[in-house]
Amino acid sequence: MSPATSKLLFAGTIFTSAFALFLVQPIIAKQILPWFGGSAAVWAICMVFFQMALLAGYAYADWVSRHLRPRSQVLLHVALLVFSLAFLPIIADPSWQPRGDEDPSGRIIALLLGTIGLPYFLLSTTGPLIQSWVSKTVVGSDIYRYFSLSNLASMLALISYPFLIERHAAIVGQAYAWSMGYAVFALLCAGSGYYFWQHGRSVETVAPVQPVKPEVHRDPTWRDYVTWLGASAMGSWLLLAITNHITQNVASIPFLWLLPLTLYLLTFVLCFESERWYRRRLFLPLAAALMVLCAYGLQDGSVGRNIWVAVPTYVAGLFVLCMFLHGELARMRPGPRHLTRFYLMVSLGGALGGTLVGLVAPRVLPAYYELGIGLVVTALLALVMLRSSTLRIISGVLALLCTYFLVLQIQDDVQGSRYVGRNFYGALITLDSQRDDPRDNVRQLYHGAIKHGEQFLAADRRREPTAYYGATSGIGLAIANTPAQGKKVGVIGLGAGTLAVYGRSGDTYRMYELNPEVIALAQTEFSFMSDSAAKVETVLGDARLSLAKEPPQGFDVLAVDAFSGDSIPVHLITTEAMDVYLRHMLPGGIIGFHITNKFINLAPVVQNIAQAKGLYVAFVHDDTDNPALRNTDWILVARDQAVLQQEAIRQASSTVPSIAKLGVWTDDFNNLFDVLK
Repeated sequence: MSPATSKLLFAGTIFTSAFALFLVQPIIAKQILPWFGGSAAVWAICMVFFQMALLAGYAYADWVSRHLRPRSQVLLHVALLVFSLAFLPIIADPSWQPRGDEDPSGRIIALLLGTIGLPYFLLSTTGPLIQSWVSKTVVGSDIYRYFSLSNLASMLALISYPFLIERHAAIVGQAYAWSMGYAVFALLCAGSGYYFWQHGRSVETVAPVQPVKPEVHRDPTWRDYVTWLGASAMGSWLLLAITNHITQNVASIPFLWLLPLTLYLLTFVLCFESERWYRRRLFLPLAAALMVLCAYGLQDGSVGRNIWVAVPTYVAGLFVLCMFLHGELARMRPGPRHLTRFYLMVSLGGALGGTLVGLVAPRVLPAYYELGIGLVVTALLALVMLRSSTLRIISGVLALLCTYFLVLQIQDDVQGSRYVGRNFYGALITLDSQRDDPRDNVRQLYHGAIKHGEQFLAADRRREPTAYYGATSGIGLAIANTPAQGKKVGVIGLGAGTLAVYGRSGDTYRMYELNPEVIALAQTEFSFMSDSAAKVETVLGDARLSLAKEPPQGFDVLAVDAFSGDSIPVHLITTEAMDVYLRHMLPGGIIGFHITNKFINLAPVVQNIAQAKGLYVAFVHDDTDNPALRNTDWILVARDQAVLQQEAIRQASSTVPSIAKLGVWTDDFNNLFDVLK
């Protein structure tokens, strides 16, 4: 095999591994999201696992390249590749489903280990291990361009999944196709190993790397290790922190998380492709300006929460700051002899940053303060990375400014809120909003940027329905047009417990809620449930899993009210979910789906499922002039058409907006891209 052909083999192996590495992430995450409530936190925990597995893979690559001869490296790696095929196909076992009352973090990580652990680990080893092999076989190769290539492949996989793959393939088909692709990768990797066996050198007379400066051939110092670790950690930290901020606090737009992750990977591609992309004289001033603007925006709503200002500001801030961090990494990259150790530190930093934001921050910080902290730490890190005294002074000033704005953010939350708390499922805030007329004062519950309910503070208005639940809304009409005595109502998504205001003596309202903190706040900060004349029950855990385990409840009305944010729990709006709901409904019962959403059109989804099941629908769009209420969209589903033909419901109904070629959503096939407004 010629050197040119070997380069293609090595490049193909790295490209395939990186593509598969990032493609498996959404495939496996989509399989398990329904089991854990469809929460965005599930993806954050998955990201932590992926980063930890990447770290383990880089540590393995560093160890074998330093301690094993070429033949031993290849024999060990091929043996692991063969053994990893036993994990295929990558389909999660239902036995991993949660009971509903535990913190899901540990179970998710254990599930991922048991389902994709070894294949993902071996994919993670490929980049540094193959580059180590390249440096000892192919003369004249710029090995760091292979790192750029791997990030390019990761970026392509990331973009192709929601826009191409998810739209045309069911989840089981995706899992089988990925598994076949992994087998191809294993063959390519074995071929690369065979070439290394035949031509590799275990001695340290490695190929020169172009264009690497002479000083990188020295042994790394503690300063180098701190820089490698710190720069990669803060890049990962800022990625997750900015993604959390813009998706939770600014705008719940589907696929918005894709933009920061794509730009994060792009900075690696640019910085390690060549030295022409990162220029200090350009990026240092930009980084300083955007750092201050991003820190300022965290305590100023006109910048930090205005979608048209905040999203461009924070996305640009992430790109520029990561160009600075990763550009400095590229400037300090070592020669081939220390290549695997460099990648190990980069991976360790990425895992550290991801763990601190994904696992530690939700447990130790009461709200989303990790972005402000990250900006401060990034400015302090610049003190170590930059040698110019002037630049160090500027970095110190930036750190002080960012600290000041962080303090203001915390003070604003503490002084303006009754409760600020956070757990696996996100940050919750309750606050009292003062109006011109004291009788209009309300207490509100927010989950990030999404309002989950409000209640009037005046004693004579506490039982007045608010927000999405007025008498003329779809759910208000459904409750009013079912039997008046001894009514049983199920509610998926508790919020502030507002629907309990409709409860009468002899009624039962059964509330299903995933987040224990929401139940606690509904019981302590709001009085909808305690004031209700009905018997109010709460069930902790994912509603669909809970309903699947329960005997038939005999609901007159079931309100499915969990579709307000960008993290749509798709498992609650599939044909299989409808089967679960129908088992609990009385013959004349109504299922109401709350589908009010700025960005997603879910009405056709429900209609298609209903038609496939022989059910009837009524789409109720409620425009209201009542300042206590919001305009809402509800779609009502019933077995008996006559139930939806009652005068009040019939007059409020309108035609469901259609979407061409939209299929019927199932657990195996669904995607949000087709229903974007």
